[in-house]
Amino acid sequence: MQISSRFTIAVHVLICIEMFKNDYKVTSDFLASSVNVNPVVIRRLLQQLKKAGLIHVKRGSGGADIGKNLEDITLLDVYRAVECVEGGKMFHFHENPNLLCPVGKNIHTLLDGRLKEIQEAMEKQMCSVSIKDIVEDAEKMIQI
Repeated sequence: MQISSRFTIAVHVLICIEMFKNDYKVTSDFLASSVNVNPVVIRRLLQQLKKAGLIHVKRGSGGADIGKNLEDITLLDVYRAVECVEGGKMFHFHENPNLLCPVGKNIHTLLDGRLKEIQEAMEKQMCSVSIKDIVEDAEKMIQI
């Protein structure tokens, strides 16, 4: 399993929105130049973050701003906003294991509980890190 780059791009975007809000109009073009991707990618992410209530976006070239207190936005919130996770499950199971095979017949029994525990541990860890934590680290590292 690999989490797509949408997640890290979304975190990057949130950090930029916060750190540059007083000095620049934080538009999709501005954010795209920092992330080094096409602005269309940023616009899609901004819409997902907006739908999740994490940011506000002004139409046209109005820019974006954070929609909640930074300490109230966790990495899990960002992940859930931008990752397409079917049924809330991070792990997608292969569709048709061979029920005539002793492994195929039992694969769900063997893995379902373990994968659920792994997902819960990851989500717990993601809940423990807020965007404020990351912005504070960025402010220590970056002299803007």
